[in-house]
Amino acid sequence: MRLTISSLSLACLLTLAFAIVGCNNTLNPLCGSARPAPLIQSLSPSSMTFEDVQQGALLTVKGSEFVSSTEVVINSTPLSAAVVSARQLNVKLSTDLISAPGSVSVMAKTPGGNSADLGCTSGGQSSVLTLTVE
Repeated sequence: MRLTISSLSLACLLTLAFAIVGCNNTLNPLCGSARPAPLIQSLSPSSMTFEDVQQGALLTVKGSEFVSSTEVVINSTPLSAAVVSARQLNVKLSTDLISAPGSVSVMAKTPGGNSADLGCTSGGQSSVLTLTVE
């Protein structure tokens, strides 16, 4: 009987702590499988010619928090990326994505997982970097 009361008291204390402090990924032990939001730091190359795009140039996105489901978004079109590591994504460019020279918006996006019902944040999108196509 004492064990049951102690376990119940501990559960009540944990529930109260989550309610007061807020349930976030750091405090919630059930958030271990939440996907992080990606961060991008640079593009390689940062500029290219339109001829490069026509030939199917490879764009490398460097940053952090990349996972197997992270996509590269080019001018609002999501693309499946080759995840080289948690710090590098590669994507092949084409004229279907970039139809003329100019500034091209590039960001990374990780879809949310199924942990939202547990009070966890999961997935998200990075800031936007600009690729210059001449």
